[in-house]
Amino acid sequence: MKDIQNLQDNRNVDIQKVGIKNLSLPLTVQRKNNSDQVVSAVARVSVSLPKHYKGTHMSRFVEVLTEWQNKHLLGVDIRGCLEKIIKKLNAKSGELEFKFTYYIDKKSPVKKMSAPMAYDCSFEGRIIDGQYKFILGVIVPVTTLCPCSKEISENGAHNQRALINVKISYDEDNQIWLEDLIEMIESCASCPLYTLLKREDEKFVTERAYENPKFVEDVLRDVVVKLRENQVINEFEVDCEALESIHNHSAWAFQHEIKK
Repeated sequence: MKDIQNLQDNRNVDIQKVGIKNLSLPLTVQRKNNSDQVVSAVARVSVSLPKHYKGTHMSRFVEVLTEWQNKHLLGVDIRGCLEKIIKKLNAKSGELEFKFTYYIDKKSPVKKMSAPMAYDCSFEGRIIDGQYKFILGVIVPVTTLCPCSKEISENGAHNQRALINVKISYDEDNQIWLEDLIEMIESCASCPLYTLLKREDEKFVTERAYENPKFVEDVLRDVVVKLRENQVINEFEVDCEALESIHNHSAWAFQHEIKK
């Protein structure tokens, strides 16, 4: 059968990334307690395509992802899976990303009642010019309380939910657990969020936020300081968005740093 993808193309355009996205598949994630959590992930995978090829072979992406999921517990070896994809498609570079919801059993602050807390996370691997880079991402919802509102108001202060989006990169011989990264990020907010709160817990959360007011700038700076202090991290990106409760817009701050 004729292979259309391998036909010659004469438009002189090297394509930087071509592949598939929004592929749903199970992903096995290693937990800090040495157990595994199987999550539903959405994959995006791409490779470079030289200018002389008409197209890439889209089915081969799915073939490798399916093989890796069945044989290698996809999620354990992002690099190995990406290397197989690049080899199978005769490419020079490639990217592989999984987005998924990760659950951590979280106890309420006073009553210590446990319930699953959901966090949007991502694993991403890149191979460019033979160099591999892994990126771990998580979006952590938190509470922030406005210092200005507290200062000028006789009673109370406005607070809101904020989303702290952190991406970090580190060498393969190191390990940073999602649980530790999430706990660190939550410590930088006015107060963490919880799935289950009884009245005593709600009182604690409300008062804790009031006693610990933070602008979006404060949250971002506190996260940046902690990421700078972590000697394992080579590069990081922090995006903090406060979903304002008294404005028709969000407050937002961003920082990207390469440490080494």
